[in-house]
Amino acid sequence: MRPGLRSRLAASRPPTRDWLLGALLWGAAIAVSILLPHYGENRLPESHRALVLALYFVGAVLGWLAALPLVRFFSHGQAAETRFAAAFLLLGISTAGFTALIFALHYRLFYSQWHEPFGTMIWLFQFVFTSAAAVYQFAVLGIRHYLPFGLIILLAVSILHARRSR
Repeated sequence: MRPGLRSRLAASRPPTRDWLLGALLWGAAIAVSILLPHYGENRLPESHRALVLALYFVGAVLGWLAALPLVRFFSHGQAAETRFAAAFLLLGISTAGFTALIFALHYRLFYSQWHEPFGTMIWLFQFVFTSAAAVYQFAVLGIRHYLPFGLIILLAVSILHARRSR
């Protein structure tokens, strides 16, 4: 392994306490950003509120846990603009991606009662296309819930990362 790659890999491992605490804070911030636009307008029904907030919270926690080492790897020793871009892109993509994955698993769980038995070719097609439909549905309907507050929080966290990671 090249010496530069070795130092970059060593620098990409975040301190465990900061990594886990950051994940919980990021998840809480995203959950609050989902709740804020709907507060007082009753657009997020009471019966589904806990499930929706849990979905976005867990997706954000997993997104942070996956993205932070990648952000640190790609931004190690780079200019502030590169650190900002790495944090913005990787954290945004991983948060939305993990939330879509959890949504797809929940969606698949609901529709599995009408699917063929596990392991058959038809089951495989049903699994793939049900999951793809769920990810598409999340991309069309679920991403908008991050706006505007989730985007503002993502910008702020990316700026903080760019300033702290010198």
